[in-house]
Amino acid sequence: MLASLASMQLESDSRRFGNPHPILSGRKMLWLTETANSACGGNPSDKTFLDTFRYLDQHGRLARAGVQVVMHNTLAASDYGLLDEGTFRPRPSYWAALLWHRLMGTIVLDANPVAAPDLHLYAHCHPGMWGAVSVLAINASRHASSTLTLSHPAERYTMHATRLQDATVQLNGKTLALSADDELPRLEPRATPAGAIRLVPATVTFLAFPDAANPACR
Repeated sequence: MLASLASMQLESDSRRFGNPHPILSGRKMLWLTETANSACGGNPSDKTFLDTFRYLDQHGRLARAGVQVVMHNTLAASDYGLLDEGTFRPRPSYWAALLWHRLMGTIVLDANPVAAPDLHLYAHCHPGMWGAVSVLAINASRHASSTLTLSHPAERYTMHATRLQDATVQLNGKTLALSADDELPRLEPRATPAGAIRLVPATVTFLAFPDAANPACR
């Protein structure tokens, strides 16, 4: 299912967002005021973990193309709302958007290309730490793991679900959910030493590098 749906959508987005729009070569800013998987309410997969792959990959490609602001339609209505319209409980893509907001800043860096066709990498300056870098690694393969070699220790946030069609998602093995008082949970990273790490199939991983000391991120 992932290979036939998410990877096809990611490849379609690659063609669509591969080259910057001509307007970006001037002084104009480009904002997207509405984005979603499909029109007229979306489709049932939009409320599941499966759509998180498309959602974050679209963020990465648009940022790399020079788009400064991306707005999502809608917050809490239809299949592609970030919140369930009946309970207002966050859906998987809400948690993805929250992690993106907290970890991926507005300065886009060049992520080294990788050989694995289903591994998508994006790098940004961290929004809250000078010199720090954050990397988004999307393993869109349903069956094959990928390996990354980290040059610095990292704070790791890996999202996965038991089934791609699940409406709940886990972060580093813990299910994400609001508290009884509707408070957001703490999004705890997993300390990861420098060296090779394994990205299991059908997972999304954010890596924050506090000690990267990247001069572009100051």
